[in-house]
Amino acid sequence: MQRYFVAAEQFGNSDIRIIGEDAHHAVRVMRTKPGDKFIVSDGQSRTALVAVREATPMLIRAEILEMLSADTEPSWAITIAQSLPKGDKMELVIQKGTEIGAYAFMPFQSERMIVQYDGKKEAKRIERWTKIAKEAAEQAHRNRIPSIEPVHSWRELIQSFGSYDLVLFCFEREGHAAHGRGIRSAVREWIERSDSASEPSVLLIVGSEGGFTDREANEAEAAGAVMVGLGRRILRTETAGIVGLTCLLYESGEMGGA
Repeated sequence: MQRYFVAAEQFGNSDIRIIGEDAHHAVRVMRTKPGDKFIVSDGQSRTALVAVREATPMLIRAEILEMLSADTEPSWAITIAQSLPKGDKMELVIQKGTEIGAYAFMPFQSERMIVQYDGKKEAKRIERWTKIAKEAAEQAHRNRIPSIEPVHSWRELIQSFGSYDLVLFCFEREGHAAHGRGIRSAVREWIERSDSASEPSVLLIVGSEGGFTDREANEAEAAGAVMVGLGRRILRTETAGIVGLTCLLYESGEMGGA
């Protein structure tokens, strides 16, 4: 069933309004007409099954038939901190990460990233990334849209560590059989010694195409990050965050894990 997100003010006590691009898409692309039903969420706490009363490309009015339980969100709030990759790879990370269950995305700058960061284009890129996250959240029937944070500098990334219960730093050498640990052992060690709540916030840090320098790894570890590997194979930057996120959700019990 088709799903749409609306702003809180468009979600009334007995009816909802869909406006702008969403209304145009529903009417022109999905051929929505009076009597059709779909699901609407305010991206926070309210999700409802609605029936269309009026449908135009500018405005859809629908009656709330039933309030639905908001139970599709993971119990762990996992933010993927992704060093800016080249091309449209960030779009893939956001799209697939949203489908899987990421809470937020934090793009950042690192020493070996290939792309040339242009702050003047940041607002336009974040607008594009936010739209991708919204569409992916609708497709995946999520109850909220992951937030896209502004591009962080390396120093800003380090300073953000204190906002999370657990910070995992994906470092290539940790994946070697004779060195380091994987996500499973790191998470289970953390759970054993942690007094944290059952719904922790986790920051998963992934490097760009060039990976991280030893200096960056040392700085991150000194600031409290736990070094982890993602196996003995070398993953592309756009693959690493998706794999790490999936492993974390498995360990949280989201996918039948711990």
